Amino acid sequence: MAIDEQNLSELVKEIRRQLSLSQEDLARALGISFATVNRWENGLVKPSKLAKAQLDNFCAKMTRQGKLKLTGLPVRGRTQTGGDK
Repeated sequence: MAIDEQNLSELVKEIRRQLSLSQEDLARALGISFATVNRWENGLVKPSKLAKAQLDNFCAKMTRQGKLKLTGLPVRGRTQTGGDK
């Protein structure tokens, strides 16, 4: 899975909603600051390569555990219905 930076704000909000996480909780899980998550959601900054990889790995882990469903979300390499391109 690869994160689509153009829709990162929407994606982060949806991830937090599905997992019932605050911005602080998500930041802690990713090993980044609350301010970074807040800036992503507000579209002020895009993640560094390292932060993007951490978010991607976190999403993959939560998906494998059945806690997160990214079908229809803006993830690069996947269609709106969740199938591979």
